[in-house]
Formats: sequence, C-alpha cells, structure tokens
Amino acid sequence: MSTTPSLRIHDLPENDRPRERLLELGAGALTNAELLAIFINTGSKGENAIQMGQRLLQQFKTLRHLSTRSGKELTQQFKGLGPAKAAHIAAAFELGRRAAQEEIRAMPMNEPDLVYRYLGGDMARLGHETVRILLLNTKLNLTHDEVIFQGSVNESTAHPREILRPAIVHRAHAFILAHNHPSGDPAPSTADRRFTQRLKEAAQLLMINFADHIIIGAPRDGAQPYFSFREAGLLD
Repeated sequence: MSTTPSLRIHDLPENDRPRERLLELGAGALTNAELLAIFINTGSKGENAIQMGQRLLQQFKTLRHLSTRSGKELTQQFKGLGPAKAAHIAAAFELGRRAAQEEIRAMPMNEPDLVYRYLGGDMARLGHETVRILLLNTKLNLTHDEVIFQGSVNESTAHPREILRPAIVHRAHAFILAHNHPSGDPAPSTADRRFTQRLKEAAQLLMINFADHIIIGAPRDGAQPYFSFREAGLLD
C-alpha cells in the first residue's frame, strides 16, 4: 500500500485504513507498521501514522528492540512521538508480555525455554542485573515470583540465605533462580558458577529442590539467549 507523504489516514479509502482493516480482516492481516499506526493514531506534519510506524521499525530494526524501550525513552529517542503516543505503544507491548506470561504460568516450569519465555521479555531489556526467584509446587507450577535484589550475582551481594528466605516463607517444593546479563551474553562468569554451587549446597541442607539457575541474555545471531545450569549438567 503506497501513500503520499502528506496523506492522512482519514484520507485513505476506508478499506485501506488500519483500524477498519483490523475489524474486517483481523489483526493478523495487518503489517507491523499498520498495527503500530493504530496505537499511534495520528501522524505528525507531513507524515501519517502508518509512515510513522514504518519509521519506528526502520530506526529500532525489530519489534523486539522497539518493545524494550519505555514510554519515556521513546519520546526521547524518536522524533514526533509525544507522551500519549509513546504510552500507547509501551502499554501495548506490556499487555502482550503479560498475556504470554499468563499462558506459561499454567504450565509446569520444567524446561529452561519456558522460564526464558516467561522472564525474557522483562529481564532482557534491563540495563542492570536483577535477581529473581520463581517458587514451584510439587507439580512444578509457579506459585510465587519475586525480585530478590538488583545488582551483580557475586558472593558479596548475594548470600544464599537471602535467596532461600522466600522459598522457606512460602514453603516451596522447588525454586528456580534467574538473573540477567545486560551485555546480552548469557555465558556464566566464574562468580556465577561459584555462587550457584554455594546455593546448591545450602538448598540441599534445607531439602529444597534447586530446579535451575537461568541466566537471561538477549537473542543474537541465532545463539541461545539464555544459559541453564541444569541443562549444562552443573546442578546434578
């Protein structure tokens, strides 16, 4: 679909307008730029909402990269996008993340890929390390999700008792520890490996199943965006 630079959405034929096309054909029939145009709603001088959506995709390259930007960052980094439009886009991506999490919460957390799908959207976009614990019941269903603290996982800032306290309080059968690497590389550091071993020993003393430690990275060049200590045989 081609448009002239100054053509407004309302000047397009009705069957070419994104909102009308969505209602008639379903969201799957729209391009990414058209879906973004629905949240942008109105364009700016010399540019309609679809063209603004196309420019967003050109600047941020992928929807995933766009989804990592907060509303405030969008207003600062993208010309022509005010607070209202930026808030609509950020809210849309957040609703998508929450919908995906709801589906996964109903499944047993017995695969690292599921943990990544549940946490990756939140943690991969953070510019600082965050440590999170997932508590599981005997069926390995998620019962509690808590941020333990923010900061590097090392022996000076992360003590096993701080990690295990929620598991004890909530009487969890098992737990999964997760933290992110802002660099995007999920490979464990020496400190990560050493701390995981200490936590494994403490969990064994308390007879709580240490199901996995997942390091969240970012998708890049087809490489796996997470590292699982269980999958690597380091928790056996």
